[in-house]
Amino acid sequence: MTDTTVDLVVLGGGSAGYAAALRASELGSSVVLIEKDKLGGTCLHRGCVPTKALLHAAEVADDAREGAAYGLRTTFDGVDVPGLHKYKDGIVAKAHKGLTGLVKSRGITVIEGEGTFVGPNSVVVGDDRYIGTNVVLATGSYSKSLPGLNIEGRVITSEQALGLEWIPESAIVLGGGVIGVEFASVWASFGTKVTIVEALPSLVPAEDPWAQKLLERAFRKRKIAFSTGIRFAGVTQDDSGVTVTLEDGKTFSADLLLVAVGRGAATAGCGFEEAGLNMDRGFVITDERLRTNLPNVYAVGDIVPGLQLAHRGFQHGVFVAEDIAGLNPEVIPDSLIPKITYCDPQIASVGLTEAKAAEVHGAENIETFVYDLAGNPKSQILRTAGGVKAVRVKNGPVIGIHLVGARIGDLIGEAQTIVGWEANPEDVAPLVHAHPTQYEAIGEAMLAMAGKPLHVHN
Repeated sequence: MTDTTVDLVVLGGGSAGYAAALRASELGSSVVLIEKDKLGGTCLHRGCVPTKALLHAAEVADDAREGAAYGLRTTFDGVDVPGLHKYKDGIVAKAHKGLTGLVKSRGITVIEGEGTFVGPNSVVVGDDRYIGTNVVLATGSYSKSLPGLNIEGRVITSEQALGLEWIPESAIVLGGGVIGVEFASVWASFGTKVTIVEALPSLVPAEDPWAQKLLERAFRKRKIAFSTGIRFAGVTQDDSGVTVTLEDGKTFSADLLLVAVGRGAATAGCGFEEAGLNMDRGFVITDERLRTNLPNVYAVGDIVPGLQLAHRGFQHGVFVAEDIAGLNPEVIPDSLIPKITYCDPQIASVGLTEAKAAEVHGAENIETFVYDLAGNPKSQILRTAGGVKAVRVKNGPVIGIHLVGARIGDLIGEAQTIVGWEANPEDVAPLVHAHPTQYEAIGEAMLAMAGKPLHVHN
């Protein structure tokens, strides 16, 4: 076995892993980055980037279909599936080329192969062993299923959905979380009859109930059907389609079933338990500084319990590289990490929901305000419904902002700044918000909470 010793060994080349490698290299460390597939991981190749390309194509399809509302003679005549994939895959390929070039330019050694962590500070790939003064584990996540539910034939996950060579006439989506509602939104825009099955009482259950209700109202208007509060019991399939049965006996039939019940930590077969790492349901347990129970071994991204978001993983990677370098970076809690769901309408949030704020601070110590996008001219131009909900401590800072509407995710930057810097509404109210923009809606909400509402009906 050949040994190679460096300052840092990173196992996994997704958002968290390559961020750790890039930042560590920038800080002067020698780095080996091990990846069994392609640099960029799930986000670039099978997640964020290709799905958002499809969602933008879906937005264009809706605009074409609704041209008359804008005084335009446009029609939507269907989907050129090969052309759609060419558009999507071209974006992925360009980003991948840029990433591989960047990693190479930083002098990072990239090892293509399946790595096994053997501890205390080594990763083995084939007949080679890579030893790091520090090791970062960043093996990412995979699409989960349910016990006894096999992914085969017309039962697919998001990975297969991204490569479908046909647009289904009908589809059932199992799971009403982020992945489920995004694919439901895409297919509905392309003309598919969609039904979402969610065991919990509402769609997007991690969001504030106010946002849940607005999304459900919008999906009804778009004729996206959904069943909530009743668990999945089973599925049968044949050459013509699938039939899903719920625990109450109700059935739904469609061309295919998309299983979107969340993502698990991709740690099986990586040697983690055998090496003595503390684990829980496949996740690697760390302290708040992402240190495992083994010295100089860190875990980052989707294998660490919490939000499974590419930008969280990226931040983890940068954080660990700086922590190793002795820069003492600030810990960013998950509550301050922004979330965006890119269905139509979009949902974006940062900070605490009203219920969580009441739990933390006491219901009597918080107040909320909702600004309806009906009063926002730019939103009227975009023909979108939705709003801004702000949650604050009485006579204190804003601790949560929740947004619903077309393209509303673009507003999360200001929302994150307000919540992250613990601004009072009175701090934000004097700031001038350009007109006509959607982000004026945040300004209006802050004005109202500061006691000087303008375009707000009492």
